[in-house]
Amino acid sequence: MPTISSFYGIMIRMFFNDHAPPHFHARYGEFEATIDLGTLEIMEGQLPRRGLSLVQEWAIIHREELLEDWRLCRENSLPAKIAPLP
Repeated sequence: MPTISSFYGIMIRMFFNDHAPPHFHARYGEFEATIDLGTLEIMEGQLPRRGLSLVQEWAIIHREELLEDWRLCRENSLPAKIAPLP
């Protein structure tokens, strides 16, 4: 599972050829959650409130890049790195 971004101790990853709907995985310490790209809500798992807020802020900024990385991963191609949250 490629790591596409990392910021404030949060790692953002996507699986190759993963199931729909489009989503990404966020890991923050011992917490991990699957985030829906359409709603930016947690589909599975959990993150602390502050971690989720940072992940959602980052995802809003980079939504188009995330969708392109989703497409690449579905095709078993290496996704592009995405800039971290400043």
